[in-house]
Amino acid sequence: MKVLSLYIDGASRGNPGPSGIGVVIYDNQKVIFEKKDFIGHNTNNVAEYTALLSGLEQAYHLKPDVVIVRTDSELLCRQLKNIYKVQHPRLKQLYNEAQNLISKFKKVVIEHIPRLENNRADKLASEAIKEYMKEQAAGGYSSALSEGRKVRAPVGNVAGNTRPFK
Repeated sequence: MKVLSLYIDGASRGNPGPSGIGVVIYDNQKVIFEKKDFIGHNTNNVAEYTALLSGLEQAYHLKPDVVIVRTDSELLCRQLKNIYKVQHPRLKQLYNEAQNLISKFKKVVIEHIPRLENNRADKLASEAIKEYMKEQAAGGYSSALSEGRKVRAPVGNVAGNTRPFK
């Protein structure tokens, strides 16, 4: 029987504010997948649900018999167990997406864990935000250019012209 442990975390600097997710999947105590991603300006709860969705999507491709979702978000855990009602419209949408994904698995167990036991996913979520903030502080050039992406000049930079275009 294939059992995967899915550790998830969402983080937000400010609430709402710049947000990131961290996802770690273990198979037999061995890390088989990690992800960090900046997800824009959101609340912490939206970030938590986004991490869950991302992790479940990845886990689905690994075809487990059981997925144990471990989160330090008491709200997310209690909402998924139908202990708390989901009231916020955006969270309802994410909750419904999560329930739809969960229904595709043979078995999903949701566990609330202390934050210290979720430090790897927490670190990934925080790193995603820090990397985004660092890129923004550098004018958006640092990682965009190294990845070969096209970038736009920051507002106010007229690139050799003496005045901005009208």
